[in-house]
Amino acid sequence: MANSHRGEIAAELGGKQRTLVLTLGALAELESAFGAADLMALAERFGTGRLSARDLVRIIAAGLRGAGETISDDEVAALRVENGVSGYVRIAADLIAATFDGA
Repeated sequence: MANSHRGEIAAELGGKQRTLVLTLGALAELESAFGAADLMALAERFGTGRLSARDLVRIIAAGLRGAGETISDDEVAALRVENGVSGYVRIAADLIAATFDGA
């Protein structure tokens, strides 16, 4: 079960309820993937609201790995989500908000 006090969210991916969290390690992974110099640059990039499908995959995959799942970006890209693309956007937005809101 997701603990919002730790920045965790719950989402159904691939027909399974999962927990996602952007731990410090997951954030470092995203800094590297997006070429962000620091957390502020990463937050600013997310704040633009302009995310590609590949960005969504990276964010969701990092969140799943942060919660302890062993899953690749390619495996995440193949997972089905209710409401299609808008479902992926919602999951990534909820995860980003859980991580950066109040920061």
